[in-house]
Amino acid sequence: MRKDMQLELKEMHKKLGITFIYVTHDQEEALTLSDTVVVMKDGMIQQIGSPEEIYNEPENAFVANFIGESNIYSGTIAGEKKVRFINHVFDCVDDFPKNEKVDVVIRPEDVKVIPADKAKLTGIVESVVFKGVHYEMTVDGVDHKWIIHSTKAEPVGAMIGMDFDPFDIHIMKKTEEMKQKADQIMRS
Repeated sequence: MRKDMQLELKEMHKKLGITFIYVTHDQEEALTLSDTVVVMKDGMIQQIGSPEEIYNEPENAFVANFIGESNIYSGTIAGEKKVRFINHVFDCVDDFPKNEKVDVVIRPEDVKVIPADKAKLTGIVESVVFKGVHYEMTVDGVDHKWIIHSTKAEPVGAMIGMDFDPFDIHIMKKTEEMKQKADQIMRS
């Protein structure tokens, strides 16, 4: 019934040509129904944009996590269009000042599984859950966990390699919340 109501609202919006404001905590619903999405946290706007912009180019870690699952890591800009995170330097398409602390987001569907002997990053598959359209694998890497969505499952316990393209690395200014977590990790 909820899906039917979404379709009905979309049809009413198209037919009447007026602005609707629809408040929801359901991310899929927000992306499905909206031309423009406003993501808020504690009464403050975090980002305004099209569903595609919000999903593909989140402005901070909160937005990235709120709209879909994400692999989020602390990083540092290592040079022109280069970022260091999880003890490796990767090419990226975003340009920030060298040595700036950043948050790095890689969506689970953007992580490619490759042979471990051909990868910078490796890990052991901890769990595999069939989600209908894809498998969701949790992978334990060295000092980092990964969530991977793939149409092919790897067996639990398998050592796999992981890769992604530079345009799949989303870099954002470090949020205060993430700065505090990074500081706590550094002190311990």
